[in-house]
Amino acid sequence: MKYISFAIPCYNSQDYMSHAIESILPGGEDVEIIIVNDGSKDRTSEIAHEYMERYPNIIKVVDKENGGHGDAVNSGLTNAQGKYFKVVDSDDWVDEEALHKILELLRHLEDENEQIDMLVSNYVYEKVGAAHKKCIHYRNVLPQDEIFRWDDIGHFHLDQYILMHSVIYRTDMLKLSQMILPKHTFYVDNIYVYYPLPYVRKIYYLDVDFYRYYIGRDDQSVNEKNMIARVDQQIFVTKTMIDMYELKKVTSKKLRAYMINYLAIMMTVSSILLIRSKTQENLEKKKELWKYLKQKDVKVYIKIRYGILGQTMNIPGKSGRKISSLAYSVARRIIGFN
Repeated sequence: MKYISFAIPCYNSQDYMSHAIESILPGGEDVEIIIVNDGSKDRTSEIAHEYMERYPNIIKVVDKENGGHGDAVNSGLTNAQGKYFKVVDSDDWVDEEALHKILELLRHLEDENEQIDMLVSNYVYEKVGAAHKKCIHYRNVLPQDEIFRWDDIGHFHLDQYILMHSVIYRTDMLKLSQMILPKHTFYVDNIYVYYPLPYVRKIYYLDVDFYRYYIGRDDQSVNEKNMIARVDQQIFVTKTMIDMYELKKVTSKKLRAYMINYLAIMMTVSSILLIRSKTQENLEKKKELWKYLKQKDVKVYIKIRYGILGQTMNIPGKSGRKISSLAYSVARRIIGFN
């Protein structure tokens, strides 16, 4: 049995994909590694097929035309046969000891005839040049060593949200949700994490530092200059998430609050990028984005707009924009991206 299907989306990843693959291989035949070559123009496909020849019972390769990161995740999910599903970006990697602990847990759940919808573990920012590697954990928020539900969760700090790096979903649940990530769009990992949440019933948190999130390449999508250049895609993803659910219909109050706070972070990131771009056109886009949220759900708009983040993002005038940018710089240091 394959306990976890690991999808590795690859686009021109020849220089670093081996590290990601090699980090998962210690899982042996309990894991499946799906290397999705998203129309690369370098040796990505060749390297992937070399690995598949060496590990035919573990690795499969999907060669497809270029559709972007989200489309590569879609292909990985379509081809996944493991009970659980995890995305590992081709420039990231996982910790071997933590991998064994996660597999041990999943074997135990299987022996007990139990299954969960979402497994959460910690991730580490592997930031180039940083002396201290920031680890995001959930010890103060999530119960440990037990299966729990949304109503059992605590309060998340700003830098503590469940990201693609920290989540493993049950494969059949993801497929039943019919989630399809948009093509040729950056930042869809937010959709990947957000969309399945109301389908999740049973959750488990394992306090291990599993995922290693590499930060430091100039061409990375989370590089600030790239984020500003692609701000329209950030807005598209934020609007897509706004449109996804009528949040008043989400039955768990704690899940609803979590999803509203997640939207608040998305609104903040979009707003701050539009402010920092320093163009009148983008300041108009910021106004339009907040208007869009208000028209969709005025109650959610009020909660976000008049919360701490919303107020900081909407201080009027030039001095207000300076305060907003300063707040972003502080948040960036706290959270550790870029």
